Amino acid sequence: MRFDRVITSGLPRTLDTAGAVAPEATIEENFALREIESGELRGVAPEVVQEMMTTAFRGVVPHDTRFLGGETIGELLDRVIPELDALLADEGWDVALLVLHGAVNRAILGRALTGDRVFLGAFEQAPACINVLDVDDEGSFIVRAVGYTPYDPVHVQAERRTTMEQLWQEYLDARAGKP
Repeated sequence: MRFDRVITSGLPRTLDTAGAVAPEATIEENFALREIESGELRGVAPEVVQEMMTTAFRGVVPHDTRFLGGETIGELLDRVIPELDALLADEGWDVALLVLHGAVNRAILGRALTGDRVFLGAFEQAPACINVLDVDDEGSFIVRAVGYTPYDPVHVQAERRTTMEQLWQEYLDARAGKP
C-alpha cells in the first residue's frame, strides 16, 4: 500500500513499526502525538495502582481524569486534536499512516465518531492494532475498523484482558519474580 504521509510520535516503537510497514516512506515525527503521560507511582498503595490501571479507560472518560496520576484526558485532547485538525486541513495527502499509541488513538476515534472532544475509553487498543478511518471532502469520518489485531483478532491470547489489565498482570508477575 502506498502512503502519502507516515506520521509517528517519534518514540522508538512507533518509528520501528512505521519503518517495517512503510520502509520506503519518509517518516514524520510529531511529539505532540506521544502517549498520554503517567505520574509517579512509587509509594502509591498497590491496590490504588491496580484500580487506576484496570479502570483507566472505561466508558466516556471525563476531561479532568488523570491517567495514573499524570496528564489529564483534557490535556491529552488539547495536544492531539489540534494536530488531527492540522492533518485534516492539509490537502496534500490521500492516504496517511499514523503509528501512535492507545490513548492517542482513543482521542482520535472519539473525535471521528462524535465530531467533538470526547475520549472513548471503551475501545481496546492492543499493541499493533489497526484502526481504519476514511475522511470525506467535508472532513467527516467514516470508521471502517477499530482495534483489529492481526496476531490475535478476538483477543484470546491475552485471555481477553484489556491492555491495561495485561500490564497490571505483568507488573504483578515481575514483583513476584515470575518470567
